[in-house]
Amino acid sequence: MTALEKLRNAFVTGLALPPHTDVDNATYGQTDGWDSVAHMALIAEIESAFDIMIETDQVIGMSSFQKAIEIIGSHGIDVHA
Repeated sequence: MTALEKLRNAFVTGLALPPHTDVDNATYGQTDGWDSVAHMALIAEIESAFDIMIETDQVIGMSSFQKAIEIIGSHGIDVHA
């Protein structure tokens, strides 16, 4: 599984979305189910999937799938590789 697939899977699982949901354009508050409680579940899923610890400012700033890619990248993980 590629890093991008792992991130997509973390979004689907963390936000309790139906399998195969397109999350590439997901944004906080606009994507069904992505509220403050689901946000913390999503963070936990991402941390578990990539074995990283996301900093508080990154948790607060993660407002979209694209932003999650940037955050993952700041931990040395290239989701486009």
